[in-house]
Amino acid sequence: MNEAPAVEVCGLTKVFDSGEARVEALRGVDLSVRRGEFVSVMGPSGSGKSTLLHLVGGLDLPTEGTVRVEGTDLAMLKDDALTLLRRRRIGFVFQAFNLIDVLTAEENVALPLLIDGVAEAEAHRRAAEGLEQVGIGHRRGHWPGKLSGGEQQRVAIARALVTGPLLLLADEPTGNLDSATGDQVLALLRRLADEQRQTILMVTHDARQAARADRLVRLRDGRVVEVQDLGRARPAHKVLEEMSEIADEE
Repeated sequence: MNEAPAVEVCGLTKVFDSGEARVEALRGVDLSVRRGEFVSVMGPSGSGKSTLLHLVGGLDLPTEGTVRVEGTDLAMLKDDALTLLRRRRIGFVFQAFNLIDVLTAEENVALPLLIDGVAEAEAHRRAAEGLEQVGIGHRRGHWPGKLSGGEQQRVAIARALVTGPLLLLADEPTGNLDSATGDQVLALLRRLADEQRQTILMVTHDARQAARADRLVRLRDGRVVEVQDLGRARPAHKVLEEMSEIADEE
């Protein structure tokens, strides 16, 4: 029996209409992401990348079309059910780390579990394990302000993963990091996909980072213009050459 896609998007359209201006952010996008697959999304500014991620994450509703997560149409869920799905089945990582300054790294990671009613001791145990998983267990008692940018993003990734989500959504996760630190964060995401079969959908403007994925989806003017299989078995230098050409076109 074939496994259902982690995410399936059909005919997705999103129009922002302020009354004075009408913007078609997405125009009939179709996309399917398999479980355990790492998919990157690239495109120029205004192509609809972040809008797509927000709709897949249930942070907004489409004007037309459907988003299904584990076969569930998000538009059919009532607010409470949608909130639970986002909390338990979807993890979010953003360019801004969005950590709470007055909480330690461990407390930041434990927070989603505490909100979901997990006992405090269990929440902190799982948070400590999550920080170890992303290679920052030794910094669990530090405040965000005492952590480097790369360390803060690792905390944010641990927080996104602590509930055991089906899907990890990453919106420019290396945007605030230098290239070396960004490479480390993307290597971590690649390892999560390879070793733990974590499904990842990532928006990025960086061709080198996008090359870490299994597939590349290119958007332009709200439409999918190309889907490219990056082929993990292909030589890394060949993939990067192709991705550099794509970046030059943007």
